[in-house]
Amino acid sequence: MDQTTPFIYPGDEGSKLKPSSRYENFIGGDWQKPKSGKYFENISPTSGKVICEVPRSNAEDIDFALDAAHKAAPAWGKTGPAERANILLKIADRIEENTEKLALAETLDNGKPIREGFAADIPLTVDHFRYFAGAIRAQEGTIGNIDGMQSGGGNSALGMMAYHYPEPLGVVGQIIPWNFPILMAAWKLAPALAAGNAVVLKPAEQTPFSINVLMEVIGDLLPAGVANIVHGYGVEAGKPLASSKRVKKVGFTGETTTGRLILQYASENLIPVTLELGGKSPNIYFKDIMGGSDDYISRCVEGFLHAYFNQGEVCTCPSRAIIHEDIYEPFMEMVKERVKALNCGSPFDLNTQVGAQASNEQFEKIMSYLDIGKQEGAEVLFGGEKREMNGNFSGGYYVEPTAFKGNNSMRIFQEEIFGPVVSVATFKDEAEAVSIANDTLYGLGAGVWSRDANICYRMGR
Repeated sequence: MDQTTPFIYPGDEGSKLKPSSRYENFIGGDWQKPKSGKYFENISPTSGKVICEVPRSNAEDIDFALDAAHKAAPAWGKTGPAERANILLKIADRIEENTEKLALAETLDNGKPIREGFAADIPLTVDHFRYFAGAIRAQEGTIGNIDGMQSGGGNSALGMMAYHYPEPLGVVGQIIPWNFPILMAAWKLAPALAAGNAVVLKPAEQTPFSINVLMEVIGDLLPAGVANIVHGYGVEAGKPLASSKRVKKVGFTGETTTGRLILQYASENLIPVTLELGGKSPNIYFKDIMGGSDDYISRCVEGFLHAYFNQGEVCTCPSRAIIHEDIYEPFMEMVKERVKALNCGSPFDLNTQVGAQASNEQFEKIMSYLDIGKQEGAEVLFGGEKREMNGNFSGGYYVEPTAFKGNNSMRIFQEEIFGPVVSVATFKDEAEAVSIANDTLYGLGAGVWSRDANICYRMGR
């Protein structure tokens, strides 16, 4: 691929992606209209223009999808691991063959730079299906001897044995976020399908398009009803799925407040639920990182800039930087120089490093936090404004990579912004660094940067 030439914009002549004006739900191996006949517009964050219409589904559509899943689940659950693995391998191959098309769909739908979809999201999706194709074939049951061998002959001589072997749950409900639509779908679908479950999956209403393209690519490889995709808003479609008595488990990745509701819905039916929620991850930088001009200090700066990966729309985004006060100024000067070099151009250019925020809703949320930080008295180190774009991208949702200096009591330190915003504070000693890092409602991730392995180990503990 020519790294100097942007991809052709989806829908334009020569592009590998030609969006349809309307999509349906994928249920029972076919495309199904919503029962209400209602649709909503899917907006591209790259331009602010409509990509397509998708179903505004409700509980009736969820039940229809659950009917299809329950019809398919018994036969699918009885297939052998080798058969399921072979199907997952075919899915992986098909996705790999359509990498460019799917990466284009992801950028158009989500706003992320095409380089991320082309080099990371789609290859990782392929890898995920291949991994679980291998994992399910390697899984084994076990036999445990409970009370040992008995004397006296007869059957009692065998003792008491316990047999353990995995079985599919049946039908599971899955709800995914908008920051990695295709990759998150793979994270949910691949293990569930490998284990012999049928799935009803609801994508985020902000990014429904790329999942439709994915199902156009792989839908024919699965038996009808094994994987079902139902679009819609959280309250209208997500809640009926999470609270349904017809699912045996719910998997959810997304915002913490919504996760609490999902947990509540699932608990009413006494079914297991898996949640992966938000974060406000700290990176702690000790003064010994400035001990030389070698590659390590460059990596430390790169660690700071990881906060702008995927426009900061990552649950483990290092959105808090806690820097030793003795190195704050020289280290931040290095960060500022590196930020100036970030390529913030067209999301469809392979050289672009920072794209568009996933939706106008998220853009407005980030802009509100930029105002909050300024009102709280935080110092704007760089950025802090909307990023202006030209031409076809002028109506898109772009934010400048931003850093504030303040203190950990500020809202911009305590609340998840989910955008390209880093809140910076300084510390005097290890105790203060730990205190600042742990003073948060979140606990998803953290980083320690030091040349001293003892410090890294001690802080990690």
